[in-house]
Amino acid sequence: MNEERRRTIIREIDYWQKNKLLPDQYCDFLMNLYKTDEEIGRPSSGWAGRAVSVVNGASGKQWLLAFGIFSVVCLVILYFSVFHPVLQTALTLFAVVLLLYFGLKRRRASEPVGLTLIGLGMLTLLVAGIVMLQLHGLDTPMWTALFLTGCGLFWIVFGIAARFPVLHYVGWLAIFLVYAILLARGGEHPKWYEVQLFWLPASFVFGWFSWFVHRWSKPSSAVLFAAAATLWFMPELYAAILMNQPPWIQLALIAKIAAGGSLIFALRKQWTVWVA
Repeated sequence: MNEERRRTIIREIDYWQKNKLLPDQYCDFLMNLYKTDEEIGRPSSGWAGRAVSVVNGASGKQWLLAFGIFSVVCLVILYFSVFHPVLQTALTLFAVVLLLYFGLKRRRASEPVGLTLIGLGMLTLLVAGIVMLQLHGLDTPMWTALFLTGCGLFWIVFGIAARFPVLHYVGWLAIFLVYAILLARGGEHPKWYEVQLFWLPASFVFGWFSWFVHRWSKPSSAVLFAAAATLWFMPELYAAILMNQPPWIQLALIAKIAAGGSLIFALRKQWTVWVA
């Protein structure tokens, strides 16, 4: 029987017993049917209790399989740098696809576990890709930007398709990072109004797209609204990190907070409909 369903039945029986909906002897009999030997006589201990129950109930073959998989993963990580680039790419794609597949499959039964596996898959893609660029001397700004752009686009598409708003938002952050890298390679530091012009028009565009798509997808609209808010403060963040904190940054940040707060308050009846 599915573990979550068994836990639900146990909670229902406990509810019946506490509210005297069934005689105690009937409830005790049903509890003995659905509880494991370790659970009889003590309450459920939550996630840690389920983990201990799984470990205690695992067979020798399952333990051997777990240690075998763990050993293979460790060997692949240790000797990853000596593999041929084709093998490195194949192993990375295999690990990513496997994690995404099990994440989507497990998400139906447990949302946190499924999203965690999907997140690990995307993290594996990012880390392995950066390591491969460094191993093969391709860790130049151009190749790094191309790789991050590819990752960002993939995260955006997958986040929308899998209804994973956080991943969708992280994809846009990767695109913004690439844009900042390209601006930083432009040469001399721009003036304060040029920095604002680099980012603020995109903020208004994303805000418009948030309104435009809300009739079809509220989660995507919320992500685009969050991206627009991020772009609103990107000039100050860009200046603080890549321009050695110019003197105008404090005044600009205070003015942006006041203007952004006033705009959000004035339009609260509109944008709350887009994202909720």
